[in-house]
Amino acid sequence: MTLEARQAAVATRDGSGAVGTVEAPRRGRWIDVWDPEDATFWAEKGRAVARRNLWPSIFAEFLGFSVWQLWSIVVVSMPRAGFGYSTDQLFWLVALPSLVGATLRLPYTFAVPRFGGRNWTIVSALLLLIPTAGLSYFMTQPDTPFWLMALVAATAGVGGGNFASSMTNISFFYPEKEKGFALGINAAGGNLGVAVVQLVVPVVIVLGAGLSLNRAGLLWIPLVLLAAFLAWKVMANLSVASSSFLTSVAAAKRPHTWIISFLYIGTFGSFIGFGAAFPLLIKTSFPDITVSHVAFLGALVGSVSRPFGGKLADKLGGAWVTVCAFVVMGVGILAAIASLNAGSFTAFLLSFLVLFVASGAGNGSTYRMIPAVFRLTTADDPGRAKREAAACIGIASAVGAYGGFLVPRGFAMSTSNFGSLIPALYVFCGFYVVCLAVTYFCYLRKGGPLSGERV
Repeated sequence: MTLEARQAAVATRDGSGAVGTVEAPRRGRWIDVWDPEDATFWAEKGRAVARRNLWPSIFAEFLGFSVWQLWSIVVVSMPRAGFGYSTDQLFWLVALPSLVGATLRLPYTFAVPRFGGRNWTIVSALLLLIPTAGLSYFMTQPDTPFWLMALVAATAGVGGGNFASSMTNISFFYPEKEKGFALGINAAGGNLGVAVVQLVVPVVIVLGAGLSLNRAGLLWIPLVLLAAFLAWKVMANLSVASSSFLTSVAAAKRPHTWIISFLYIGTFGSFIGFGAAFPLLIKTSFPDITVSHVAFLGALVGSVSRPFGGKLADKLGGAWVTVCAFVVMGVGILAAIASLNAGSFTAFLLSFLVLFVASGAGNGSTYRMIPAVFRLTTADDPGRAKREAAACIGIASAVGAYGGFLVPRGFAMSTSNFGSLIPALYVFCGFYVVCLAVTYFCYLRKGGPLSGERV
């Protein structure tokens, strides 16, 4: 059947719920017929349209992550700028954006089917103006009470919500065979925002005379406006990107949703948590080191490794790659403990770079497991499998992002109670052992329900 004939046949089915149709097409730039699994459709039209939507999405998500993690690097310079907050309070300012961002990820997931991926990308980009403008103003007010500064920091959480809506939207554009790499590239572009903000902001705030922390917010405002314009100009909404609260409820009832969400705390939660805390960890453990020279490296290598983790998972299976990631992360943690005991910054940095690479690859492989698991466990209804997999992506991204709150708070408690980061590192290492065991038992164990499949 030709593409035109297939489109006509699909469009005339009354109430069939066929892929890419709506009962009454909505106003705006909507695509009402979309089937990337059709090889002819994908080759003739689908791939080009998917790529045209992917790159603006990456840019908007990149800015979301940058704004989300602004406080991770700003707090390092706040004492020099006259802010008299304690170390524990500084860790709170680092952790709060992650807490809010994780909480926003579920509603952001629902926003894509409700408003359209293009439309919501525009709105979510413009929302970034709130935390950037707030930071720009309050960084000039060193007498600001901590509770108010914490509230300003919390608004940066809107940047963390962007990930869930972007990933949900892009997941509908690509066929299963290319989804791992596409989602990995999309996520890596966002994750890279952590590295860029930690590299660029320290340079910008010291340009000219004195220390101007307000520039850390002003820097991103024109880029946010550009991202909203590009989304409006280039992207499109997909009618097939349909989901509902009931779909999410159905996904939430599946044990695999929570198993993968738990594993995602170990991979993405580690990446975003360590990324947020890394500058402050360096400052508190090795005060003679210039944080701006090295802090960005962790998030950079973690971001770059994410699409490769997804690509490798496409070939070998996500579960095997995820298991290997947890093994390497555990080794990285133990090496970091040894480096702290030895007082070696070089070893400490290398240990964390290994940890970041493994967590980044694990991010990609864990996400690649989602469509595979739902395709196998909901084989009788491919359409429902896709919808529930998209819902699972939103749930897992939200649960995993809470690691961005737990990791900095874990370090703060360890420092306050034991005067050292090492107890927290041992706890994290033990958690990776549990994650490894869960992955193996559920997806790789001989005789397990999915052991014969390449999950």
